[in-house]
Amino acid sequence: METFKEKFSGYSEYFEHMRKKLFSTAIFFAVSFVCGFFEAGNILKGIISIFNLGDVSIVTTSPFQFLDLSTKVGLYSGIIVCIPVVIYHIYDFIKDGLNKDEKKLFFILLPSGFTLFLIGFSYCVGILFFYLNSISTINLAFGIKNVWDISSFMSQIIIASLCLGLFFQFPIVLTFLIRMGLLSVDFLRDKRFYAIAMIFIFVGFLPPPDIFSTLIEALPLVLLYQLTIWINSSYRRTSDIIDVNHD
Repeated sequence: METFKEKFSGYSEYFEHMRKKLFSTAIFFAVSFVCGFFEAGNILKGIISIFNLGDVSIVTTSPFQFLDLSTKVGLYSGIIVCIPVVIYHIYDFIKDGLNKDEKKLFFILLPSGFTLFLIGFSYCVGILFFYLNSISTINLAFGIKNVWDISSFMSQIIIASLCLGLFFQFPIVLTFLIRMGLLSVDFLRDKRFYAIAMIFIFVGFLPPPDIFSTLIEALPLVLLYQLTIWINSSYRRTSDIIDVNHD
C-alpha cells in the first residue's frame, strides 16, 4: 500500500494540473451555457430570419418546449466555445514533446481547422436553406399548409450544421497524424474505399434524409480526403530520410 502511495504521489503535480484545466473548461462551458440559454430567443429569431420562410408557420407544441429548446441552445453554445479551449489544453499537454517544426505545424493547422469548420457549417446551412425553401414551396403547390415544430426545425439545423462543420476537420487531424509519424499516406490510399464508405454512412445520419442531399453533403468530404492525400503525398519525415540515406 505504501508503494502505491509513493507512486501516486509522483503524479500529484500532473493530476493537479489536469484538475485546473478541467475546472477552467467547466467555467467556460457554464458561462457560455448561461449566455446561450438567455439569448436563445434572439438566436432563434436570427436563424429564422436567415432562412426567410415566409410561407411557413413555426410553432411550439407544448408549454415548455421553448424552455427545452433554450436549454439545447445553451448546450450547443457551451460546446462551441469549449472546443478552442480544449484544443489549447491539448496543445499545452503535448507541447513539451513537440519539436520546433511540429509546434509551427500545430499553429498553421489551427486556423485552417477553424476555416474548414466555418466552410462546412456554412455549406450545410446553404443546403438546408435551399432544401427547406423548396419543400415549403412544393407543399403549398399541393395545397399543404406548412406548420413546422420549432424544436425539430431548430435542432435539425443546428445539429446538422455543427456535425458537418466538425466532419470538415478530418483533413487537419489526418495531416497532423501524418506529420507526427502516426499515420502514412500509403495507408490512406489503401483504405480509401473504406474511408469514402464511412463518409457516406456518417453523412447519411444528417438531415435532410434523402439520397440527393446525402450525395451533396458527402461530395466535398470525399474531395477533402483526396486533397489530404495529395497535399501530404510528397511529405517524408526527417527521420525517414536519415534512415534511407544511412542504408
